[in-house]
Amino acid sequence: MGTTRKGFIMKSLAAAAGFSTGLSPLAENFSPPKSKINKSAESIKVAVFSKHLEWLDYKPMAETAAELGFDGVDLTVRPGGHVLPENVTRDLPKAVQAVRNAGLEVLMISTAIGGVDQQHTEPILKTASDLGITNYRTDWYEYDDGISFEQNLEQFKERLSSLADLNEQLGIQGDYQNHSGSGFGASILDLWMVLEEIGSDWLGAQYDIRHATVEGAESWPVGFKAIYPHIGTLDIKDFHWTKQDGSWQVQNVPLGEGQVDFDRYFELLKKYGVTAPMSVHYEYPLGGANHGDSTLTIPEEEVLKALKRDLETLRGWLSEHGLG
Repeated sequence: MGTTRKGFIMKSLAAAAGFSTGLSPLAENFSPPKSKINKSAESIKVAVFSKHLEWLDYKPMAETAAELGFDGVDLTVRPGGHVLPENVTRDLPKAVQAVRNAGLEVLMISTAIGGVDQQHTEPILKTASDLGITNYRTDWYEYDDGISFEQNLEQFKERLSSLADLNEQLGIQGDYQNHSGSGFGASILDLWMVLEEIGSDWLGAQYDIRHATVEGAESWPVGFKAIYPHIGTLDIKDFHWTKQDGSWQVQNVPLGEGQVDFDRYFELLKKYGVTAPMSVHYEYPLGGANHGDSTLTIPEEEVLKALKRDLETLRGWLSEHGLG
């Protein structure tokens, strides 16, 4: 029998990326994507990434998010975050209650969960699920240069498959964020391949258009078309390239001031019916709030003004494209 369409696609991807065309079990079991998107939401709900409000305790953090006009919070439940993993059963209910008392919801949590074998994985996920939280962001994986590309994918698949099984048992979805650099998920297609192979409704992607643009300035729509059926959550930020000390570097900037083609991005979100909740990230210089510092080096008013400005910019785009 001749080469199957499945085999041809996977061999082509491998060849284009400079990898061996010997197919691993992961590649051989490839199948076309099935949409997992919940299309019931008519608009995208917007959360503030609580990393940027870690100078505030639960109650003032939640009240500030509400006053600024967010729909909810993307709560950090990780080392150094608003909720420490070792205190999750005690503190996550307090944080969630504070957010709900302010009239908002915890639309997602951001964690350092990379596997089922970590000490705090199950307590975090069970507590979050019991509180009605539907999505969490996982940790990131790095490639091992000592083994092949295919072997790396197999290892990532095994770790994420176990997480997917636990997610299903507990009733919460994990989302792996694409992040620019040399790690797993930076290229999008490696993440897509693994998610396709796992094929679980309890494991998806947190799509980051800023990181996707860094890695694929013109090609990111191709990756988006592949990954969109797996998107469970979104996050948003902007950047531009700048030359410093003779080398080009990424510099984060407020929404609309950088190189991300947001017009095209929101067109595609609308086209493919992606209405997952979106977390706003503020990674540009903001007196320490950009890093999640507990103390600020600039007046609080300046931080809040920046948070409000980007939110209003985003609201305008969502309204313009019928997503808000």
